[in-house]
Amino acid sequence: MATLSDVARRAGVSPATASRVINGSSKPVTDELRERVLAAVAELQYVPNAHAQLLARSHRSAVGVIVHDVSDPYFAEITRGLQRVATDQGRLLMICNSYRDPDRELEYVELLRGHQVAALILAGSGYHDDAFTRHLNEKLAAYEATGGRVVVIGRHEHFGDAVMPDNRAGGYLAGRELCELGHRAIGVVAGPRILTTTTDRLAGLRQALGEQGRELTERRIRYAEFDRDGGAEATARLLDADPDLTAIVALNDSMAIGALATLRARSLAVPQQVSVVGFDDMPIARDVTPALTTVRLPLVDMGVRAMSLVLGAQEPAPRVEVLPAELVRRGTAGPAPHPGWDTAGSPPDARRADAAS
Repeated sequence: MATLSDVARRAGVSPATASRVINGSSKPVTDELRERVLAAVAELQYVPNAHAQLLARSHRSAVGVIVHDVSDPYFAEITRGLQRVATDQGRLLMICNSYRDPDRELEYVELLRGHQVAALILAGSGYHDDAFTRHLNEKLAAYEATGGRVVVIGRHEHFGDAVMPDNRAGGYLAGRELCELGHRAIGVVAGPRILTTTTDRLAGLRQALGEQGRELTERRIRYAEFDRDGGAEATARLLDADPDLTAIVALNDSMAIGALATLRARSLAVPQQVSVVGFDDMPIARDVTPALTTVRLPLVDMGVRAMSLVLGAQEPAPRVEVLPAELVRRGTAGPAPHPGWDTAGSPPDARRADAAS
């Protein structure tokens, strides 16, 4: 494999001149020398070292992104928004999956800092962990002290720019909708306890139920991983503990799809017997049967706003942009069933009419 020195020898120039041409330095180089260097690059099929180029440039061009799991539809949509702005501005994204492991998140901050990325974006929930939060802020402060920019998506205890989905308001909308439909026995399929996202969504849900004289007890909450299998398993545990539930709120759509699978396996009709409300409005929410009633967050816009903030002009005061939640009514939430209705959700009067005909 050809080296920079090989290119310089072939072109008859110094390694410094060859480097200036290859790395696009602003220092002047004559057209003749530039053509000789580029001809040598083509002849030797020289491939520049990306890391060396990054260090040589007068500005850092890559942006580091730490997400919980880019295969999760929530983070895939956010990443789509991040990529849209990055592509328009000629930036490279370096995406790291932490898999909700705080130690790995700290390691990635150090790794990306070592690669001298221009900016860092932390996308995903914060943690209820004081020691982790302190260590993270120390590492981010050290990175910012060298000129790096940081934006967080979600509730983190970091002083700086942030894009915040209104998780509490979203939980409130889900709870109010089910109360207005007459549900009293409402269970929750929640994400991990340690995540601030779980806390905020539950807080909004509790507020809505409390305003209607209903209480959300721990007996009607099951915590699990924020994925389809976690939702299915948590729903099974909820129903085993309280078979009279008439509604389930899943704190993300992947968990809601797992909840629907468990209800289907137990021959419980949705929404005739049990209503289900999800959270996030991932693309698949429209395609399940029945289509999922859910709380919509503008996930792509969250990514767009975060990347725009981190690449835009820096302001003296931190900027916090709160993006609203919206309830999307589809097919999985309906009126609470009345006692005496059959397993298909038909009232007694309807059954008598069918028998008479």
